[in-house]
Amino acid sequence: MLIPIITVDGPGGAGKGAICKRLSEHLGWHLLDSGMLYRLLALSAINHHVETDNEPALKVMASALDIKFQSIAGQDGIRAWLEGEDVTDALRSEDVGLAASKVAQLPAARSALLARQRAFVELPGLVADGRDMGTVVFIEAPLKIYLTASVEERANRRYKQLLDKGQSDTLPRLVEAIKARDESDMNRAVAPLKPAPDALTIDSTLMTIDEVCQQVLDEAAKRGLF
Repeated sequence: MLIPIITVDGPGGAGKGAICKRLSEHLGWHLLDSGMLYRLLALSAINHHVETDNEPALKVMASALDIKFQSIAGQDGIRAWLEGEDVTDALRSEDVGLAASKVAQLPAARSALLARQRAFVELPGLVADGRDMGTVVFIEAPLKIYLTASVEERANRRYKQLLDKGQSDTLPRLVEAIKARDESDMNRAVAPLKPAPDALTIDSTLMTIDEVCQQVLDEAAKRGLF
């Protein structure tokens, strides 16, 4: 029996996390936040003073990461634990994001995490959030979404998230950080960020979470995924 998979790829700040959590809860499917895996590896490297270009060391770390995920009702996204510590908030920092982008360019690190990502495929189905879910990890997925939004809108969303958490930053710096992350992700030699050839592209700039989710669910229903 084929297990249905919906992949949602796209740049940071497009709303993938919120959309995927909503979809997984609505469908009762499992959820994979692959970006968290790379951020966890990057944070582990930072904590253990391993350079983000030390491919042999990162490959070993990727294979042995002590991690746990948990979705908590009433909260956005999922919580992540690294070596027994809840590091969810730390993973969202721009520094960890940029480090994760560098780590994601290393073929050995990506290969080590590939099997861990594919192990998330279980009945009744999987919603996979990332940057290469539809192009590399789950190329057989029957529904692939490429979710995007303008740089300015993504920076505004990030700014509001930080304010809600009592943190601060400036919009210009966030815009530059997002542009730098996009540049790195879209031009890396291994699995660059791009829509899969058969992906449905959705621009969420002027859309609500409910509107995006409904469009995805309508498409999934048309394809007989539930």
